[in-house]
Amino acid sequence: MTSSSSASSSSSAAGSAAGAPSASAPKKDPWDLPDVSGLTVGVLGGTGDQGRGLAYRLGRAGQRVIVGSRAAERARQAAAEIGHGVEGAENAECARRSDVVIVAVPWEGHARTLEALRSELAGKLVVDCVNPLGFDKKGAYALTPDEGSAAEQAAALLPESRVTAAFHHLSAVLLADADVAEIETDVMVLGEVREDCAIVQALAARIPGMRGVFAGRLRNAHQVESLVANLVSVNRRYKAHAGIRLTDV
Repeated sequence: MTSSSSASSSSSAAGSAAGAPSASAPKKDPWDLPDVSGLTVGVLGGTGDQGRGLAYRLGRAGQRVIVGSRAAERARQAAAEIGHGVEGAENAECARRSDVVIVAVPWEGHARTLEALRSELAGKLVVDCVNPLGFDKKGAYALTPDEGSAAEQAAALLPESRVTAAFHHLSAVLLADADVAEIETDVMVLGEVREDCAIVQALAARIPGMRGVFAGRLRNAHQVESLVANLVSVNRRYKAHAGIRLTDV
């Protein structure tokens, strides 16, 4: 029995030596984010207000940015107007040349655009910032896609891509205003892989005043997208460009 016990103890020690995590190992700092300055960011829908504003802010921060459009000439014209080294290309080329692709197309064209770019987006980190909204005489209201959210629709349509959700609550007016030095807001980032979310958080942090905060998995994207309907109401009532700040984080 003594021999058996010794063998068991030796086996346990060998297991620890082989790399078993220590109970006292420090937890990873959630604000320790990767360096994303060398990544190329593509913006599908980069000629629209939201996409154009994001492209401008990221380009102004020194990020390499390519704006995409269905028409290459329209994309190049928008890029020239944005400046800061931003390039323009047809959507498929934009997706192919980018490491991270932000989807900022209108909700009505969301599924059609992603289906057409499935092969170009394979293996890419995709950031969906589309908000499914409807409007009537009472104002804005949230729509619920069959998949649950725009981000979940993207994940279903792009099985070979790494889909995250972020940048939903940003004012296109503030993004485009060259006189606004900082965008004081938090960006809620959702996704299935924490490392992918950290990349998106780090991209958000490249924009002065902005902070990326991990906010859960894609199954929680619907309420994040839906909150934009409330912000529309806030902005109309108070003539503002409201964003989101999370406290005690």
